[in-house]
Amino acid sequence: MAHAYTPGLRVSDYATVRKQRRLPIAGEVLVSVGDKVRAEDIVAHAELPGDISAVNVVNQLGITPADLPNLMLKQPGERIARGEAIAETKPLIKWFRSAARSPIDGSIETVSHVTGQVMIRTAPKPVDVRAYIDGTVVEIFPDEGVTVEATGALVQGILGIGGEVAGELAVAGDGPGAVLEPKDLTDDLAGKIVVAGALITRAAFDRATAIGVAALVCGGFHDCDLRDLLGYDLGVAITGHEDIRPVLIITEGFGSMAMAAATHELLSAHAGQRASANGTTQIRAGVLRPEIIIPATGDAGAAPAGAKASPAKGLTPGSPVRIIREPGFGRLGAVKSLPPEARRVESEAKVRVVELEFPEGDTMIVPRANVEAIES
Repeated sequence: MAHAYTPGLRVSDYATVRKQRRLPIAGEVLVSVGDKVRAEDIVAHAELPGDISAVNVVNQLGITPADLPNLMLKQPGERIARGEAIAETKPLIKWFRSAARSPIDGSIETVSHVTGQVMIRTAPKPVDVRAYIDGTVVEIFPDEGVTVEATGALVQGILGIGGEVAGELAVAGDGPGAVLEPKDLTDDLAGKIVVAGALITRAAFDRATAIGVAALVCGGFHDCDLRDLLGYDLGVAITGHEDIRPVLIITEGFGSMAMAAATHELLSAHAGQRASANGTTQIRAGVLRPEIIIPATGDAGAAPAGAKASPAKGLTPGSPVRIIREPGFGRLGAVKSLPPEARRVESEAKVRVVELEFPEGDTMIVPRANVEAIES
């Protein structure tokens, strides 16, 4: 029987993760192949040119462009402070002297002897790229960045907001089916990646913000709370640019949805270890999923004894899956069989289907497009 492939998320206690860390412009790589790095380490650095401000000096001084070179007090490349004179007239009577002053802090970029304008550029803006995960540098892109590799646990979610954070993994609440309340969040969770249960209330999220929690991982979050938090309806564009703390990662869906037992158990088993989390999500072409990466303890990036990573595979009998559309949205089960023939469903369409078996003992036949594999 041929394999059937379907989009899936990974929940794995052992995975080899490689992350490319690239600068947006050419810069300097600060590490070498083989270097051990921590998530917070800067691995590449560049400087974005500052903004340009044009000053029409000849108009301000009432002179011609030909007079400008002899009246300049600052030359290209020299620093200048806001309010400092760029050029100054030289009248016979000093009380009639006038000056053109800089509107910004920066440096003289160019002086035009044709237009009489002076271009001033603000200070360059530093751009630092951090390692994001604890691991080993395995590849260098000259003047661009690096690839960092780590081996450890990997959990992908359904949706996230916020960017990259790192911190110690902690568990709050009473299990995968619990609702996280503000009282469950204590001050010692500051700076940590906190794993909750089925739902995080808006009040609990606000409490986490006040404490300084780095990230919250939960089964579900109310869509109205997410809209209120962002100030707009979340569309299909990429997330991860939001200036929000804590980072929020949802593993199951909207509303109160118990976190998958395997996901909660895996994260709980690594409580106290350092982890990295990223809420960046893209649900269209080039799918990006929010993730929690927990590098192996001891030697970052080293494989546990006897462990063997396996590539992602398609649906096969026994594969764990989640139903991602009604009917049965959110239910977790396993593939019982993969009928090869197309079948007619309620919509009258003929599609390929999968037969699922649930922990409760019941079965269901659903279109293969309605399930998501949970790769372990």
